[in-house]
Amino acid sequence: MDYRIVGDSCLDLTPEMKKEGKIRIVPLTLHVDGVDYRDDETFDQKNFIAVVAASQTGPKSSCPSPEDFKQAFGEDDVPAFCVTLSAELSGSYNSALLGQRLSQEDHPDKKIHVFNSRSACIGETLIALKIEEYAEAGESFEAIVEKVEAYIRHEETMFVLDNLETLRKNGRLTGVKAALVSVLNIKPVMMATPEGTIEQCSMGRGTKKALKKMVEEVGNKVSDFENRIFGISHCNCLERAMFVKEEIEKRYPFKKIVIADTAGVGTMYANDGGVVIAF
Repeated sequence: MDYRIVGDSCLDLTPEMKKEGKIRIVPLTLHVDGVDYRDDETFDQKNFIAVVAASQTGPKSSCPSPEDFKQAFGEDDVPAFCVTLSAELSGSYNSALLGQRLSQEDHPDKKIHVFNSRSACIGETLIALKIEEYAEAGESFEAIVEKVEAYIRHEETMFVLDNLETLRKNGRLTGVKAALVSVLNIKPVMMATPEGTIEQCSMGRGTKKALKKMVEEVGNKVSDFENRIFGISHCNCLERAMFVKEEIEKRYPFKKIVIADTAGVGTMYANDGGVVIAF
């Protein structure tokens, strides 16, 4: 089956995915202190991190327009699957739905499905890989939608951040919890809820202990490791990503482990030194 996969720019691409170029990325726009940063190939991660650190209010994002999504779906009848940032964190999902309507007004027979990832970063990546797996296996459009929606309901996303200031500035975390991180060096292990919001599930004193706690939590969440891909994305900390990979390999027989670096919207949520996992 001929098909097309579209993702918003919070979807982290592995080096292999970048080389293959199969996924069309639709960029969000980030705003810090009145300045806009488009999350595309022009995005300067190093500068953005510095600007966010100096800001008193922190970054905000605006989703792509419905027209942006419509163009990414293609002006043809090729079936399209779209993966967006959690609808609880961004308007990207709703904008993609509007883009679907616009596309199908011009191409009534075109099949499009928009997946609310209820996740972000590497969580979106694994959903895109699952779509590709089923499509390459020859599954029908309807079967792919059903199976991937089921996958999303059982996918887990967790992360450890070097600091929580960005989440505090965005109002997603209390100042007290952010202070614990900076003063006591306590690093919470955060996770996505089934609804796509963020909550704490564990903690450790220092980054390495927190990463180990996160790895331990993996064993509490799943048992069918052989049937799952484990994903890791990181923000300027490949050594931490590799540490997590090694710890996972010691404990769990996942089918495959993929690693991606994050930028743009991923940097906004993960910030410098953050590690995100999904499985």
